[in-house]
Amino acid sequence: MEIMICKAMISKYEDAKKMEWDEFNSKAKNGHFFFYREYMEYHRDRFHDFSLIIYNDKGNIIALLPASIDGDMVISHGGLTFGGFVCDRKMTAANMLDVFDNVKHFLKNAGVRMFIYKCMPAVYNKYPSDEALYALFRNNAELYRRDVSFSIYLPDRLGYQEQRKRAVKKGYKYQYTLQESSKYGEYISLLDKILIKYHGTHPVHSAEELRMLAEKFPNNIKLYTAEKNGQIEAGTVVFLQAGVVHTQYLANSDEGRKTGALDCLLDWLITDVYKDKTWFDFGISCEQEGRYLNEGLAAQKEGFGGRAVVHDFYRIELT
Repeated sequence: MEIMICKAMISKYEDAKKMEWDEFNSKAKNGHFFFYREYMEYHRDRFHDFSLIIYNDKGNIIALLPASIDGDMVISHGGLTFGGFVCDRKMTAANMLDVFDNVKHFLKNAGVRMFIYKCMPAVYNKYPSDEALYALFRNNAELYRRDVSFSIYLPDRLGYQEQRKRAVKKGYKYQYTLQESSKYGEYISLLDKILIKYHGTHPVHSAEELRMLAEKFPNNIKLYTAEKNGQIEAGTVVFLQAGVVHTQYLANSDEGRKTGALDCLLDWLITDVYKDKTWFDFGISCEQEGRYLNEGLAAQKEGFGGRAVVHDFYRIELT
């Protein structure tokens, strides 16, 4: 389906357009490896794709919208942490207002009644990219959820708080083996036990999914562990995007909690492995759509020097 509105053409993504989609994403000012089609489609059986490509009147792509559809609701994107419009440096605020109007008309014509927009946190932008935030405001979008993540600005990072310093020192004292690992099965098993015990949940990814994604994106997805006698006592999966290091999961065994395993692992990543990156992002520490802050988890991340970065969710009723 393609619709021409106000000199712009909007087209639903189809497999034949994979190359042009991926090429634009690779050059975009807010592109991300999440938005490559091979990543987006690993769970296409669970999320019905409704991604859009926006062209100008010369037939050139000016924006992508990774999205999925559930009934009469379109989400940008249901299977991704965040989505939103992917644009290059040519995008202006005025052009984004036009793009937003065009997409609203397209969605309404397709029978969509609700548009959920999951913003990308600002630390992931390679260049200022808040045009869509302005368009959301102009379209009276409702901010209904705000998660809070914690990020360290590595070129000028804060010192650790005393509690974290002691935990890091303790971890090094126990002489853990800190390394990149491929033990996804053992790691996910540990993570699953921890999440069930403390949060009553399971990991979003299975060991097989993480291993498969890491093989497809070896420069973007890595597993790091702290081991003792060949057994994982702490670990994290790291997602790498340009200058951003993101810890997707943090796991610490009962023994690791007592002996600072995760603390020394994180210190090693921050001060050695990724010291030349720009941002070290720990991810969110809240629940209930941002209404509940896990203060203990937040304090741990802030103890390393992380400070708040919000991740916003908007919705628009298309009536």
